[in-house]
Parts: sequence; structure tokens; C-alpha cells
Amino acid sequence: MDDEQAPAGIDPTIPSVARMYDYYLGGKDNFASDRAAAEKIISIIPESRANARANRAFLRRAVAEIAGQGVRQFLDIGSGLPTQENVHQVAHRIIPDAKVVYVDNDPIVMAHGRALLEDNPHTVVVQADMREPKALLDHPEIRANIDFDRPVAVILLAMLHFVPDDADASAIVAAVREKLVPGGYLVLSHVHAGDMPAEDHARATNVYRSTATGSVTTRGPAHLASYTEGLEVLDPGIVPVRSWRPEFEEDAAYDLGKPGILGVVARVP
Repeated sequence: MDDEQAPAGIDPTIPSVARMYDYYLGGKDNFASDRAAAEKIISIIPESRANARANRAFLRRAVAEIAGQGVRQFLDIGSGLPTQENVHQVAHRIIPDAKVVYVDNDPIVMAHGRALLEDNPHTVVVQADMREPKALLDHPEIRANIDFDRPVAVILLAMLHFVPDDADASAIVAAVREKLVPGGYLVLSHVHAGDMPAEDHARATNVYRSTATGSVTTRGPAHLASYTEGLEVLDPGIVPVRSWRPEFEEDAAYDLGKPGILGVVARVP
């Protein structure tokens, strides 16, 4: 996108985490400020592009698994800019009339998502903020499209690390879990630092401080375990996203010392 094409109310000089992620994935829906910030992260963590793509592949595998178990409702919180193999595309190959609700608070995400899905009767895009989880879950458009009395798969993919306070992140997950009935699923992924040198960690954190979101907080397996305590965690448990039921044998081995993205899929018993 050219800076001149920025929608009203969008400052193209301030990086957006959604547009940075789009750039990692090879997308075109980003501004110069997003590309510059993303390149700074890539210079610190060269695997950033590969990690982002592995995160998308994890999403595809998780949604396919859940839809294969018969779940017909998906709530993707912090869905980001549309790319290949979105939740509705994966779910609808298995259950053609599955209901998919995308939620984001970025105006550019909203514009692109609504244009893409305008003629899809089973998929909607809703503007809401995960930092206000009760308001989000009670949003009229979400309540009109999601029946919380039936199993729902709630997806928080690479989102909780933008919540700096541990208690606030836990509260978001708790609010979501409170809505899930038996047979529902929780899909999470989250950046972790591994053994990243403190200097590199500080440099990467400073880049994200320059974004509209304003922060990034790395967390490890113990935090994800706390989010899924009491749920049935699907094999292989909490692992780097590339190692969650990988398609290629070489991805099955993992090193938690490397910075990257952890993933977990858990079912409500």
C-alpha cells in the first residue's frame, strides 16, 4: 500500500503489528513504516519470517483437526489481515456451512476482511478489542452468529503477547474459557524468547514499543500451561508451532532454547 492510500484515521507513519505480520508472510498490505519495523525485527531474529509462516501453518492444522471433530463454530480473535488458508477456508473444506467470526480492532483489517467476505453467508468480521473480553464476547454481532450453548473453537493466535500484564492476559483467557461448553476448543500461540540474549530481547521489545500496539511480552511454556490448566491438551502438548503435528518429519524435533512461537490446542472436557 502507498502511504497516500491510508484510510481516514490511520497514520501510516506508525507501524501496525497486523501489517508487520502481513509483511512477514510476504503480503502487500503494509506501509513503509511497517516494513522498516519488521526488517529491524528480522535483523535481530532472522527466523521471524519462518516463524510467522509456521504460525499460519499451525492455524491451518489446528482448524482442520477441530473441524474434523465436528465443531461448527469458530471465533478468531485478532484475526489480522486476510492471507492464504484463513480459518473459514480451512473449516469450510470440512464443514461447508461452519460459522466463522473474525474479530479485530484494526480499521484496515476490517476493511479488507469485509470486502473479502462480503458474499460469504457463513463468515462475518466484527470490530472489537480483546483487551475488553467481556464486551467482545457480548458484542451483538458475535452473539448473533455464535451460539455459546454449543461447542465453539476460540482462536487467539499470536495475540496475548501484545498484552503486557500477565494478570490481564490471564483474565482474557479466563473470560473466553468461561464461555466455552464441553466439546469447545481453545487454540493459542504466543512468542517466547527462549535463550535469546538480553540485549537482543531489549532491542526487539523496543521495536514493538514504536507500534500502535505499544509493546510485546514474551512468555514461556509455563504461562501457556496455566492458560490451559484443567483442559484436555491435545498431543503433542505445548510446543513450537512448527512442531505441532507437523507435516514434515524434520519439524518434529524442536529446541525451546530458540526464540519463536509456542502453540497449544486444548479441548473443554
